[in-house]
Amino acid sequence: MVRLAVTGAAGRMGTRIIELAGENPQLQVVAALEAASHPKIGQSIVPGVKLVEKIEADFDVMIDFSHPDATLGWLDLVQKAGKRIVVGTTGHNAQQLEQIAQAANRIAVVKAANMSVGVNLLLRVVGEVAKVLGPDYDIEIVEGHHRFKKDAPSGTALALADAVCKALGKDPADTLVHGREGREALRQPGTIGMHAMRLGDTVGEHEVFYGTLGETISIKHSAHTRDTFVKGALRAAAWLATKPAGLYSMQDVLFGK
Repeated sequence: MVRLAVTGAAGRMGTRIIELAGENPQLQVVAALEAASHPKIGQSIVPGVKLVEKIEADFDVMIDFSHPDATLGWLDLVQKAGKRIVVGTTGHNAQQLEQIAQAANRIAVVKAANMSVGVNLLLRVVGEVAKVLGPDYDIEIVEGHHRFKKDAPSGTALALADAVCKALGKDPADTLVHGREGREALRQPGTIGMHAMRLGDTVGEHEVFYGTLGETISIKHSAHTRDTFVKGALRAAAWLATKPAGLYSMQDVLFGK
């Protein structure tokens, strides 16, 4: 039995993590966590699980879907407890990412921009496709999410760009072009276009285009429900429960390390 502590527990992802974990006999949610100021503190999130601000029960793995700033506080708690953490929160800045990496020297951490099994298969192949097609093919990445998403482009779109750049030996900072406008917006060879759409209640759309004169190839992933990400996070937590200190990704969860 893997005992879970879930942060951001009153949010859409947190609530669903708790619900689906309850359907798995190998998992048990022992703490549903939110900030002390949250109006639902003390109330039941799902039957038998109350929202709290402090962990009162022992746990094995924390699953964090909260806020970039909040992640660091939860990370500190996990380090002090000598436990493990799955970080599904996105939008961390470079300094915060470095702090997460440093923590992985002492505890086991899974950090992923997207917990979906399908997306992580996409991450595995997009770079290989780019290498096979070669420099004659232009590459564009388009992502779409719901109107309430704060960060853009999405962490998954950036991860796709990183995977392509790594395969091609490029630096993303010198390669990505975020949108285009103006009368002199001609596409520059070797760049990767990045485009973010925010539409209604769109759960998550990511598509990588490869185009040259004469043909276009695209690889696309569509998330129809947040359960896609929840199931991946629960799979990561179960996998992480026996791992030593280190920084792991969903690629490690799915394909081994």
